[in-house]
Amino acid sequence: METEALTVVDEKRPSTYSLSATVAALNKALVRLQLVPISIPGSQKSVSPAVWFKENSPKNLRTRDFLAPSGILQNLFSNGQVPEDIKEEVKTLKSQGVLPFQKCVQTEAGLQVQVERPRVFSDVLSNVHLYTKATDTMLRSDYKVILNCVPLHGCRNLEDLSLSHLRAILVTSHIYEVFQKQGLNVLLTPAVISEEVKNILQQLRVNWPSRLCVSSSCDHVSFKQVLEEYISSEATSLDDIVQDNSSLPENVLHKVHLKSFIEKKKLEGYDPNLNIFLVQEENLKHLTELHQTVYECCSENPRKCTVIHIVCCEEEFKQQKMDILWRILDPLAQTVTQKHLVCGSVKATGSDPHIGGVQFIQVRKAQMKKASVMKYGHIVQGDSWDNIISTMTLATIKFEMLSTAHRSLLTLDLTEDASVSTKGTKSGAFVMYNCARLATLFESYNKSVEQGLYPKFPVTEALNYSSLREEGEWLLLFNYIIPFPDVLGQLERSLRDASGIRLTANIEVVCKHLISLSMDFSSYYNRIHILGEPLPHLFSQMFARLQLMKAVRNVFHTALETLQIPPLNQI
Repeated sequence: METEALTVVDEKRPSTYSLSATVAALNKALVRLQLVPISIPGSQKSVSPAVWFKENSPKNLRTRDFLAPSGILQNLFSNGQVPEDIKEEVKTLKSQGVLPFQKCVQTEAGLQVQVERPRVFSDVLSNVHLYTKATDTMLRSDYKVILNCVPLHGCRNLEDLSLSHLRAILVTSHIYEVFQKQGLNVLLTPAVISEEVKNILQQLRVNWPSRLCVSSSCDHVSFKQVLEEYISSEATSLDDIVQDNSSLPENVLHKVHLKSFIEKKKLEGYDPNLNIFLVQEENLKHLTELHQTVYECCSENPRKCTVIHIVCCEEEFKQQKMDILWRILDPLAQTVTQKHLVCGSVKATGSDPHIGGVQFIQVRKAQMKKASVMKYGHIVQGDSWDNIISTMTLATIKFEMLSTAHRSLLTLDLTEDASVSTKGTKSGAFVMYNCARLATLFESYNKSVEQGLYPKFPVTEALNYSSLREEGEWLLLFNYIIPFPDVLGQLERSLRDASGIRLTANIEVVCKHLISLSMDFSSYYNRIHILGEPLPHLFSQMFARLQLMKAVRNVFHTALETLQIPPLNQI
């Protein structure tokens, strides 16, 4: 049965500048009259190829912000030369969400435009709060998303918590937080029963329900009875049932033939080897909890619900069986949309390659404490440092688990001579270090205000951004602040655009955004003295830079919230 499409309900353009909206408008300006859309093999749709590209590197951003390369222009225009009227049209593009342009010129590299930077600095930094929110969801306001973290269904104690399970849990938690930021209706399942597992999740600052919030009106569904009725209806005789059950292991309830159901319903995208499922009591408990969650949140219209099964690749085949079994036994499962997000294996190199999730957390915490003592010496003691080390460990673990594409194999270095750096530029610890530098910056400013060295921060409308001409200042705004809403919106777009049963989501984008931001912020911070001499003629530039740093800090804090990592005020 076809499920209802993820309907777009709001076609209005964004109220903030959007890089994706700007690139789309630039592409349309060149492509709409010049290029025939390209057909996609196997699709009824056609698309126009990308013509414009956003620049990222400091070198290129000195002269341009967007580029249509000369090679592409050769295919669009005679001799590759863009007519003057089209250049003027590009330069004067005006639409909500589209950045204003200062110039549009053609060079050997191609057609390049530069943004009207002083105006953009003013518009963005006067509305900082708008750039630390995800773009508005385009899903229906009454649409529900249920995240089913498959490893937690069988996680009865800490020994069951493998590295791969830990990764799937952190991926689920991160997706939940990002969806929450976008205002999506999202729920988590299953409930966590084990107190030991609850404690570990709390250490990881993962907020997870300990019980399902199901109403008393939700009738208990006996899937065991439904299963027996299905087996009877599918069997041609009593002898077939007896024969099928004659050699079953003691803990197996029934043997279910899945392939005939898949063929009958014409289900696509499943492993062709799916056939026999030896159903156990535990499988039915899993389905009962799924049913209760779906029933509670969207029983009135299950077509407006997507269930995302987050699963380790080692358990992908089994979860596909569960998917089909749920469809067989539960009418609700035949109307909701089911997607499978598969996490790659996690391997550990070291003396114990079979280390579990809890032991991994302990190893990383011990390494972080050792690294902190080596850097800061005997002052590393007391509750304050315990909190710092715990937070740095948390950041290290989450960035290790979440900064790689979810389907990729993840290898953790746990050899004896491996160390965790407090400032490695690709680590969560480095992100936390720079977050703490920002906190120290504003603490220093506030103390100076108390001492009468600097005046109080003026109202936003009184700030003058014309002095923000440093290369690193535009880099921070253009590469990290303006794009941040789109970064948060990538997961939702992945869900809307997904076809088939597998969901590929760019769960790594937030971590990568933070890591790149930390590197460029660190370079700028080391080069520029934001809090300069307490001289009146320097205050205007100082306030403009502090406002830029406020925006950077907001990006740090908001992104860390989606990872459930508290920002540090000092290191």
